Amino acid sequence: MMNTSLNPKVDTYLSKATKWKEEYGKLRNIVLDCELTEEFKWMHPCYTFQNKNIVLIHGFKEYCALLFHKGALLKDAHGILIQQTENVQAARQIRFTNVQEITEMETILKTYIYEAIEVEKAGLEVNFKKNTEFIIPEEFQNKWDEIPALKIAFNALTPGRQRAYLLYFSKPKQAQTRESRIEKYIQQILLGKGLND
Repeated sequence: MMNTSLNPKVDTYLSKATKWKEEYGKLRNIVLDCELTEEFKWMHPCYTFQNKNIVLIHGFKEYCALLFHKGALLKDAHGILIQQTENVQAARQIRFTNVQEITEMETILKTYIYEAIEVEKAGLEVNFKKNTEFIIPEEFQNKWDEIPALKIAFNALTPGRQRAYLLYFSKPKQAQTRESRIEKYIQQILLGKGLND
């Protein structure tokens, strides 16, 4: 393994892990072999190349995963990248349920990591679906008319925060549920905060 400096926050995270501990350790070694910088972002080990996010290690109840931030741009020659939900535009995961799977795929994983680094070196960007392509619920538009500052505050949010709100507000089938969701988050939007801030 390269003499890449280990991040103490990642050491702490791994030492406290109750599930996927061995898998996290193996993934960490593979990623560090690819000469990425180890950081700790979004409460997870994150690996960067020239301050650009390449991969993140995270775990769930059923699996742990290596998440490629711009996975949508990778060729995926082995057909192993997974889009978490239909609303995730850029990131893709490779999922594991045991350390043996990771060990068997080590060479493939490194190939994908190196490809992700090349994507960053080339300056490639994911073409995100514009927020104008998302439906703005009628109930939300009505609130904009009632509270002009709400529309200004909403438009000042990052595209990701806007998208999260639009998806959350438009999901319920009943207008009453959509209205109550919007009401609940008006103050948060006015404060310039996202759905999960």
